[in-house]
Amino acid sequence: MTKIKKILRDMYNNANRKRLKNTNISLIASNCNGCLILHDLGLKFNSPFVNLWMKPTDYVRFLSNIHHYLSCDLFFVDEPDISYPVGVLDDVRIYFQHYKTSQDAKEKWLERSNRIDFENLFILFNDRDGCTYQNLADFDALPYKNKVVFTHIPYPEFKSAYYLKGFEKEESVGMCSNFKHKFSIKKYYDDFDYVKWFNSGTL
Repeated sequence: MTKIKKILRDMYNNANRKRLKNTNISLIASNCNGCLILHDLGLKFNSPFVNLWMKPTDYVRFLSNIHHYLSCDLFFVDEPDISYPVGVLDDVRIYFQHYKTSQDAKEKWLERSNRIDFENLFILFNDRDGCTYQNLADFDALPYKNKVVFTHIPYPEFKSAYYLKGFEKEESVGMCSNFKHKFSIKKYYDDFDYVKWFNSGTL
């Protein structure tokens, strides 16, 4: 990122921070989009879903019984071709991609799990990593007031779906945290007004 682009991006983030009124949210996201949005807004990580990702089926299963999974002991397993820690909670797996050791991953998981505010909870998903139509349907049926899934094409039948333009020729959304083009200061996920979402709960 060029110096000028960084300055402009910082200005954009600062403007969003001034708009934000709900500053104590707990954001549960299926991949790093969540923690990057929180970082842009200068918010504390009030959720353990930071620097990690989950497969769509496991993520939806986790959300369907969140209190159960959060009460499970987190242990780790080896998985072929995966060099970073892979955690297991009962029958779901969590890929701690940006952690060096399982000890670090577990410490952060437990620390941030204790911060979750279930009265100020927001759920973020996307149609990457092999997400199926059934995964989208199951996610849309989950009993959470504030939930959204980024999709690469429109799904008008799902209230929680938000179509992110630019990935129509792909099988899913791409890296939503990438800048939209070389000279843009906006990332793909900026097309979704997440500040409005956090403030009001509306998509």
